[in-house]
Amino acid sequence: MTAQILIIEDEVSIRNSLSLNLELDGYEVTACADAYQAMEQFQSRQFDLILLDIMLPGMSGIDLCAHFRLTDRTVPVLMLTARDAPEDRIAGLRTGADDYLTKPFHLEELLLRIANLIKRQPKAKQMADPSGNDVYSFDQYKIDFSAFEAQTNLGLVTLTKKEAALLRLLIDREHEAISRQQILHIVWGYEVAPSTRTIDNFILNFRKYFESNPRKPKRFHSVRGFGYKFTSR
Repeated sequence: MTAQILIIEDEVSIRNSLSLNLELDGYEVTACADAYQAMEQFQSRQFDLILLDIMLPGMSGIDLCAHFRLTDRTVPVLMLTARDAPEDRIAGLRTGADDYLTKPFHLEELLLRIANLIKRQPKAKQMADPSGNDVYSFDQYKIDFSAFEAQTNLGLVTLTKKEAALLRLLIDREHEAISRQQILHIVWGYEVAPSTRTIDNFILNFRKYFESNPRKPKRFHSVRGFGYKFTSR
């Protein structure tokens, strides 16, 4: 079966060159110029690998990778960038990218990296959780992301998709302050984003669910004038 690759690259010449060479190598390619086109394609199809430029118009590749990881933990993501600073590589890998290649790159090296990542994908899916469960626990609480349920101070609560996505983002980036703007980009993506007040209300609900004293939160912290962060201890 032909492997499906999603390319997200805003430079036309690079996008066309990558598409052509990957198709010649036997892959089926979908190419997008920006994050919003990519999100639409990602939601409508399954891909075997994502080739992602970090510098994109409107939304960074780092935030886009985080958006993908909210719903798919195993699809390989190979980041491409002209920036080779260590902090850029670290940010990409921390967000969930599997590999990182700096422009300009040798085509043969890129093709080898892509082939290796696709080859490892079935094993990665098995290792993720053979039971299909996706559960996170802290204190006396438990969040089942696969069932959209949580054991909370209010008993068993059914989570909305957006609640689950925001919880996932905060937990994935534990101890890291995330801005309200980043939250809107990553969780709501290309959809009509709500006001930041909606995010504040979500956090208030999380404190009711998961804090022993919601007025003195120890897990879901406000970062004044910026956003929020989560700590499990």
